[in-house]
Amino acid sequence: MIIRSLLTTIFAAILTSGLVTAANAQVGGNATWRVQKYDIVATLPQDAKMRTVGVKAVLSLKNVSGAPASSLTLRISTLAEVTVVRINDSAADFGKSEEKINPATSLQRIAVRFGAIAPNAPLTATVEYKLNLKENTPLGSVTPNGAQFLPLSFWYPTPNSWFFTRGADTAPFSITTSKFSGLMTLSSGSASVVPGGSESPQSSNQKFEQKINGQPFFIAGNWEETSAGVASVYVPKGVGPEGQKRAAELGSLLAEARTFISGVLGPAPDVPFRIVASRRGAGFSGAATVIVDESVFRRSKIDSLTAMNIAEGVAKVWLGGSVAISGDGGGMVSEGLSRYIATQFLESKYGKDVADVERLRQRTAYAGVSKRDAPLNIVSPLDDFYFPEVANKGAMVWRILAKRVGGTEFADKLKSSIADGNLTLAELRSAFSANKDLLDYLIDQVTDMNLLVGLPQNVGAETRSVLRNTGATDVTVDVAATTDKGERIVAPTTIKAGSFGEVAFRTPNKVVRVEVDADKLYPQVEYSDDVAPRESTDSDPLLATKRYFDKQDFANAEKTARDLLRDLPRFDDLRILLGRSLLAQNRTTDAEKEFRAVLDEKLPTSRSLAWANVGLAEIASKANQKDAAEKFINAAIMADAEYGAGLAARNLRNKLGISSGNDATVKTFFADFDKAAVANRKADIDNLVMPGEVGKFASGVAGSASQWQTQIVQIDRLDATTVLVEANMSIKLLNHEVETGPAVYRLSKVGAGWRLSAVDMFEVR
Repeated sequence: MIIRSLLTTIFAAILTSGLVTAANAQVGGNATWRVQKYDIVATLPQDAKMRTVGVKAVLSLKNVSGAPASSLTLRISTLAEVTVVRINDSAADFGKSEEKINPATSLQRIAVRFGAIAPNAPLTATVEYKLNLKENTPLGSVTPNGAQFLPLSFWYPTPNSWFFTRGADTAPFSITTSKFSGLMTLSSGSASVVPGGSESPQSSNQKFEQKINGQPFFIAGNWEETSAGVASVYVPKGVGPEGQKRAAELGSLLAEARTFISGVLGPAPDVPFRIVASRRGAGFSGAATVIVDESVFRRSKIDSLTAMNIAEGVAKVWLGGSVAISGDGGGMVSEGLSRYIATQFLESKYGKDVADVERLRQRTAYAGVSKRDAPLNIVSPLDDFYFPEVANKGAMVWRILAKRVGGTEFADKLKSSIADGNLTLAELRSAFSANKDLLDYLIDQVTDMNLLVGLPQNVGAETRSVLRNTGATDVTVDVAATTDKGERIVAPTTIKAGSFGEVAFRTPNKVVRVEVDADKLYPQVEYSDDVAPRESTDSDPLLATKRYFDKQDFANAEKTARDLLRDLPRFDDLRILLGRSLLAQNRTTDAEKEFRAVLDEKLPTSRSLAWANVGLAEIASKANQKDAAEKFINAAIMADAEYGAGLAARNLRNKLGISSGNDATVKTFFADFDKAAVANRKADIDNLVMPGEVGKFASGVAGSASQWQTQIVQIDRLDATTVLVEANMSIKLLNHEVETGPAVYRLSKVGAGWRLSAVDMFEVR
């Protein structure tokens, strides 16, 4: 720990000195310019084959440096072809250069010089450019069926890098988009229809005006709009009654989160709330618009990740939206405080046991980086552990503080701190100055704490356990003892920093288990030794069970799962492994009980929902209940939650000889694709592929296939314009033997025909 602390001190010194040289790059140090508003007009391509978006961005800026400024550097994607830059309506010469972020990421710098602008004075910068997309990604895409540009596609110019230590630029914004293939365009803020520009004076465009802070984004697609309380929910067309039911549930969840968070942070900002379905970008939220996976509307209930994303998205309407967050350690506020409040909301709605499972997932995610993290006040988005740390450890810090001062005082001081519309971590630390020593340790130091408990020892009428705290701060935690009669005794205990302690339990019964920090408040570098006798060497209980399961040691997998579920009865992922272990031992009645318990859970993961349906399908199959098996199989496939669960469901369906559908147009498509593949004509294949999608797959087929045969096995319709096609493949590529195996293709309707938009599975060997 001494060596690690020394390295952290050296790292902080290097970072501090590096801020001077990085100031021009606006990755570290103080900003010169801050955006006051973005006004962006995006012209989307009208030709299905075109992949170029024309953009005009007007940035209203302010010199916040305290000194005159005569230069401006903007960051934007390397895919942007900038043609015009104007400063205060005058054309300006500009230079281009590369800004390397990491080996995989670069930004383009656009640098201009002009007459000095006084401190606090405004500046208007207009940039006209074209975005030439080479390949679609979850962050930036254009196809005939939709488009999506999220902030981290770097699609708009901004002075401070998205990787800026003190936070990327956020500001009110407006986005105007041209009509696009008859599709709907969405962003955040108030929507209106405006006349088209000079290029299309007869057309109308969609405009979104957002008055709270955010990062500009938009998404275009084919949706049905559903009004659900305070939110509008945009679902894929053709999802049916069950999909509409999920939409209503999501809207209700958002409304409840809004009400809960208003009690913590004050009245809700007056902005429209939206939930938007998309195959890509699920988990993103910006200024009251939340993107969720389109598969959510095909599942039997809301999954835990979606619920958390919505709750966090609502919290960020305050934290980073109506309240500007800046300064060192801002991520701990925008991400960590949002996650803490969102988890508290889930606890209020679903119960502490469900929230404890969410906290376990957060703790496990942080444990993966806890031995190589940086202090919360200096960690940067450049670090690959940034989000696992600031969101999860950050949430733990706020939970410790709230528990220490009390929920009412915690909320009151938050409201007071955000009353002026601005918030920094330093301001919050000052508000809770009575807990300075604790916050200094949790925020300014790397995690060095490990809480350990010794085996229970009977001493007269008491049972005692030795405790240890390796951290540099005192902790007061609950220590829980379990007796052989199932009795649970809790004793609050303080363990001094870097020292040992002891806890005693007065009980006539034998203590068989002791756990330190039973509520798991504190960030630690190791959690498995919190319990004595030690049950596992893994901090992740799911991994402890999966080790046995993967070795096909199903008896030990069952035992480990049962032991861990004793304290985590709502941990659905663990219960799935228990059910699968029981099924592997042919204990179908016990397995069915576990799988149904998962489906009845209040807030399971999507993966658990899929595997529970697979397990029930296998049980129904063994009982020769083909109709029931088919129902569960379809539910697992429609959940679209995990590769393994989908493959298992498909294999079982084929084994049972169940057919999912027939479509002559799909057969025609694959007949054409097979011909194009063996003809080695790339242009013919490109005509059958969605522009910007599966580029590597299409290139691999074109010019190298001497045999390509697709035998359609199953067709699953997802919505009005999308199908999944399962096929048996027989192919021969150059210099290879004939290879066979299953594949699953995703086809999307474009006009009257199909296009290949994804290859979800390709098990051809």
